[in-house]
Amino acid sequence: LVGEIQKLPDTLEEILKCAPTLKQLAERYVYLEHAYFIGRNLDYAVAMEASLKLKEISYIHSEAYAAGELKHGTISLIEEGTLVVALCTYAPLFDKAVSNIVEVQARGADVIALTTEGRRRQMGKTVENVLTVPDTHLILQPSLGVIPLQLFAYYVALQRGCDIDKPRNLAKSVTVE
Repeated sequence: LVGEIQKLPDTLEEILKCAPTLKQLAERYVYLEHAYFIGRNLDYAVAMEASLKLKEISYIHSEAYAAGELKHGTISLIEEGTLVVALCTYAPLFDKAVSNIVEVQARGADVIALTTEGRRRQMGKTVENVLTVPDTHLILQPSLGVIPLQLFAYYVALQRGCDIDKPRNLAKSVTVE
């Protein structure tokens, strides 16, 4: 684990090389009204952060949902052209996450999937837009997965002409209770 932590700076540099792809995806989705992020286990935590970032700086309505709970109402929000960003880096639940992707695609969702390099080919059989992060220790995977999703939010906000450094109605620190 210590060895994997020591490799993180180089690994993060590698992830940043996907910026041109993220910029292209942002151009495609710049006029979104809604976006949904889904994930299981640790991927759900990353989905919540990614959704929040997109919402905060681009002003697009965005929500994160536990992928295992899709059938409890969330699936009813998915219609033709809805963007669903599916996180699939948590190896023990990869097959179930892919099953969730198939469910939203069947309802017309446009899916961007985030997975690990080791699962790129497998994910590519299901999803056209696949983003990857290097394989690492399971507990460190969220630290890597959040980077491309934050960059995606950044590029969407930039394309929309939003002031990324000064998001409206957000304070950098809380001064009153």
